[in-house]
Amino acid sequence: MKIAFVGKGGSGKTTLSSLFIRHLAALGAPVVAIDADINQHLGPALGLDEDDAATLPALGAHLPEIKEYLRGTNPRISSADTMIKTTPPGHGSRLLRVAEENPVYAACARTVRLDDGEVRLMVTGPFTESDLGVACYHSKVGAVELCLNHLVDGRDEYVVVDMTAGSDSFASGMFTRFDMTFLVAEPTRKGVGVYRQYKEYARDFDVALRVVGNKVRDADDLAFLRDEVGDDLFATVGHSDWVRAMEKGRPPRFELLEEPNRLALHALHEAADASYEGRDWTRYTHQMVHFHLKNAESWGNERTGTDLAAQIDPNFVLDESPITKAASAPGIPVGVRQAPDGRLRSTPAHVR
Repeated sequence: MKIAFVGKGGSGKTTLSSLFIRHLAALGAPVVAIDADINQHLGPALGLDEDDAATLPALGAHLPEIKEYLRGTNPRISSADTMIKTTPPGHGSRLLRVAEENPVYAACARTVRLDDGEVRLMVTGPFTESDLGVACYHSKVGAVELCLNHLVDGRDEYVVVDMTAGSDSFASGMFTRFDMTFLVAEPTRKGVGVYRQYKEYARDFDVALRVVGNKVRDADDLAFLRDEVGDDLFATVGHSDWVRAMEKGRPPRFELLEEPNRLALHALHEAADASYEGRDWTRYTHQMVHFHLKNAESWGNERTGTDLAAQIDPNFVLDESPITKAASAPGIPVGVRQAPDGRLRSTPAHVR
């Protein structure tokens, strides 16, 4: 399952996504955790110290190599340079699986060991000084979207994404890449305002949305959320001494998380698993195509000098069929080599 945590900045979405990741890891589930927020806090929330978190490889910095790998032998994509964040896979493309070894994970993922398990952590990378005034953060998030478009996940496998704050998620088609979206809302007017905006934008794309009330202190907070959110209010999380200790860098063992909050995580898990039953791979693929055509027409064709609509394979549906699995067979495509440090690098043309 692909699961997103969204919400207003400061609502606690990173904290809740990290708790959910810990919950899954404690059960032994394969998990890929992705920090797609401009404020990179998921690593520390999973127990990394600031220095280790700062050295995590940025997906955005590896985008050319990622494109070259995912392109594979797809005849509709002439070069990695013509791929954009929405380029969909087709026959010959290389796909990613949650529980596998591949050059993208080798270059961009790091294993984080938790109390009762481990997860793969990937990050978009922070805004740097060289980006100021000249770059858009969504260019970095584009690497996440491209990977999600090429990722085949199965039952009892989890990709958990800590998304950028507020409605910025709608600056791309990435908001449609998830089986379940948990919107974290504080019991405040601003908190539920983001909920209303998100629900309105997502309405036409059948986004499965559940609201998780956070920082709920008393019956009045709960009543406020019920009045404002209605049936979309799925679970609530209250004060946590465990979380306070975690934020100080001294988390107890995860098994000591307060029982009401553990029950809330179990409820989120059950909702995510149930969403898998309704997965429609054809609709999922069509949504990729929809946003690819929009991006191609608005800026992609001009920027790449290519008719990007030609990248669409009309006979391809991303799913778990034998054809799809064969497309993601292990190996590194022509034009890419893996260096001793695990990084993907383009092979110079004269030695290919």
